[in-house]
Amino acid sequence: MKLHYALAALAAGALFAGAPAQAQTKLKWAHVYETSEPFHTESVWAAEEIKKRSNGKYEITVYPASQLGKETDINQGLTLGTVDMIISGSSFAARAYPPIGVTYYPFIFRGPDHLLAYVKSDVFKEMAKGYEEKSGHQILAVTYYGTRHTTSNKPIKTCADMKGLKIRVPDVPAYLAMPRACGANTTPIAFAEVYLALQNGTVEAQENPLNTIDAKKFYEVQKHIILTGHIVDHLNTVVSKQLWAKLSPEDRKIFTDVAQEAAERATKKIQADETKLVQVFKDRGLTVTEIDKADFLAAVQKNVSFEQFGYRKADWERIQAIK
Repeated sequence: MKLHYALAALAAGALFAGAPAQAQTKLKWAHVYETSEPFHTESVWAAEEIKKRSNGKYEITVYPASQLGKETDINQGLTLGTVDMIISGSSFAARAYPPIGVTYYPFIFRGPDHLLAYVKSDVFKEMAKGYEEKSGHQILAVTYYGTRHTTSNKPIKTCADMKGLKIRVPDVPAYLAMPRACGANTTPIAFAEVYLALQNGTVEAQENPLNTIDAKKFYEVQKHIILTGHIVDHLNTVVSKQLWAKLSPEDRKIFTDVAQEAAERATKKIQADETKLVQVFKDRGLTVTEIDKADFLAAVQKNVSFEQFGYRKADWERIQAIK
């Protein structure tokens, strides 16, 4: 009898060992934004939601604030397999597929609603497909990042006022276009180091959306906010080629649905915050200045060609036509 039970136990153990257990897959999701920002809080929400909808199959850890590297590093990490998901701008996607960066041509969008209409358009679908074919990575969702404005320690009202201005701009050609067209001296300082560079005078100006200016506390080391609105910016939620290839159709749908819901939630928060922040900055004692965009746009169109960035004017025209 004892032998019978022992054999039965062994058989059961062998059967259990051979059964395909629901193995948990641990994934890394990286970005460069602060933990207080919607890009992070909604990523954390999405990670938990993917875990829930996949019945615990995917355990995703979100690494904020450049913990896994600068934006260039995490983009490379997708290819190297050191990260599985990232949030990053199309300016970095454009390194693999230049045409997708046309959205950074200064003043291409009339505002956030125009950008969000573009995201639903055939133009964007073609851009995302081109990026996927070049890189292998998959863009799941797009979040409105905010409209980029300029901060400075000297007053700026016209494009000519930027001549000789030492301004930090990300090391992305299209971001450099407007300041350089106006004669500024651009300096590519890593995002995590901008506050210190402004504080110690390495640069005297920078450009970012109001929400970022607030989150990174740039207002503490700047006197003026100039509402240039030169780029209506966005971030892509991107899944690596390796991870996407492993996902079943059902899991792909979970990742896509959740990423898009998270992007929509973050977008609404960003838009709500932007509407309040102009007055917040005024209350903090900063000077907030409107500009004549036509003056800046004229300088850009005179000095900046689409072709120098690998953009196509036809894409710009199609985006301009989106209502």
